[in-house]
Amino acid sequence: MILTPIELDRLPRILDTFACGLAEYPSARTVFGRIAGTQRFCEGPGANPYGGREKAVRLAGRLAIPTRDQEPSAAFSWDGYAIRVRSETSVVFHEIAHWQIAPPARRLRYDFGLGAGPETGRIAEADAAICVDRATKEDEENLASLLGILWETASDQPAVLAFAEQNWLELYDRGYTRRHFADYLEKLCLRGLIDSAGRPVATAAQ
Repeated sequence: MILTPIELDRLPRILDTFACGLAEYPSARTVFGRIAGTQRFCEGPGANPYGGREKAVRLAGRLAIPTRDQEPSAAFSWDGYAIRVRSETSVVFHEIAHWQIAPPARRLRYDFGLGAGPETGRIAEADAAICVDRATKEDEENLASLLGILWETASDQPAVLAFAEQNWLELYDRGYTRRHFADYLEKLCLRGLIDSAGRPVATAAQ
C-alpha cells in the first residue's frame, strides 16, 4: 500500500533528489538510474499496467514456474503450485520475485507462507499458512519488491511507478531511505539474485 501518493509531475524532481543523495553509493546510483530511466514508458502504450504481462509470464516460464490465467481473488496469488497472472504486470513480476526468494519448502505453501497478499481472495487460508515471523516477512517483502522492480526495468516496463507505489521514495530526501535502497541491493547480490551490475538473474533460492 502506498503511504504517500506522488503525482507524476513531481516525480522527475523527486528522482533527481534521490539520485543526488546516492553519491556515496555509486553502484546503487547506477542501478537507480536505470529504474528512473523507465519514466519514458510512463506515457502512451507503455503506461498500460497490464501491457507487459506476457513478458512476466515468459519469465515465469524460463524459471519453470507454472502460471494460471485467473484472478488471484479467485483463490491465492500463489497457491503452492502456480502464480495467478490475471493481475497488473508489476504484480506478476513481484510474485515471481517472491518465488525466487522463498526457500523450496515454502513454495509449497499458500502465498509462500508469508500471509495473504493484497490480491488474494482466500485470505483466512493464506494467513493460516503463515510460517515466518514478522521480521522475516518484512525483509522478504522488501527483497521481492525491489527484485520485481528490477525485472520490470530489465523488461522495459514503467518500473519507476512501482518504485514509487511500493514506497521506495517515501521520505526520499532522507539518508535512511537511500541507505535502505542500497542495503537491499546488496542483499539481493549476496543471494545471487542480481549480478554485480545490479541486473536480475534468473535463479532461485536453494
